[in-house]
Amino acid sequence: MEYFAGSSELNRTLPKPVVTVGNFDGLHLGHRAITKTVVERARTIGGTAVVYTFDPHPRRVLNPDDGPKLLTTLEQKIELIAAEGIDVLIVETFDTKFSWTTAEEFVRIILHQRIQPAEVYVGYDFRFGRDREGSMRMLTELGPRLGFAVTIIPEVTVDEGDVNSTRIRTLLSESRVKEAAGMLGRPYSIRGDIVEGDRRGRTIGFPTANLAPENEILSQPGVYAGRIRFLDAGPGPAQGDELPAVTNVGIRPTFDGDGRVQAEAHLIDFEGDVYGRHVDLSFVEHLRPERRFPGVEELKKQIAADVVDARRLLGLS
Repeated sequence: MEYFAGSSELNRTLPKPVVTVGNFDGLHLGHRAITKTVVERARTIGGTAVVYTFDPHPRRVLNPDDGPKLLTTLEQKIELIAAEGIDVLIVETFDTKFSWTTAEEFVRIILHQRIQPAEVYVGYDFRFGRDREGSMRMLTELGPRLGFAVTIIPEVTVDEGDVNSTRIRTLLSESRVKEAAGMLGRPYSIRGDIVEGDRRGRTIGFPTANLAPENEILSQPGVYAGRIRFLDAGPGPAQGDELPAVTNVGIRPTFDGDGRVQAEAHLIDFEGDVYGRHVDLSFVEHLRPERRFPGVEELKKQIAADVVDARRLLGLS
């Protein structure tokens, strides 16, 4: 996939661009319905599948106190879009100056003059331009006059509700990670480096990998079955390897921690040093809430039971 940091950096004419525009946070099933259509149409007409998106999220600029926490980092979003088979990704820097762009300027200058689409596909709730003044009606009327077709992709529903990033955030805040995965099309994951902790897990027989998360959203505090995927080369697991894990998200109340919410994963059936490795940590199933135990022995028994449950849920036993 070819990457451009803004539409002004597009330095060549793309063959018959088939374009979609949006924020694509999380790249959930609703987004993927659009990217699938874009890729299929581009292949059919011998064109270029193009995603045009923004960084940071526009609401972070327009209303900083009410901007949403994002499901994916920019790095994750780029990788997920590439995996859809998109040919060209354009990430526009959304700042105060860009926010002044009117809806008509966006269509005429950004889309028509710079990208020169043959076809444009957008989600049913797409709004654009200064103060979100641009409507579906405006786009479907102006597009054909400028020479490109516009198609609105209907909503995707799961469990009788629209799939959207807000709904997924709510599910994660309620520990309903399996339901969130049903809308994402994959388990929710966070990314970061494994950092050294207090090594307390080693003393009770369950060493943990402590993650310094880059993502803005952790799942609700609790214990989860999931997997760690290694994104870089290093000692121990190879790049791309996945290992099953039991992950605790929370404040470790049994040990009277400092109150910070942390994510620490015990890698099942693995012994070795993974400090400094860059990983994705996924949440497949919620096992139980986090709670304080009377002592270390009770905690050890519970973690052993958690490992048994995780092995079963992850298909290891």
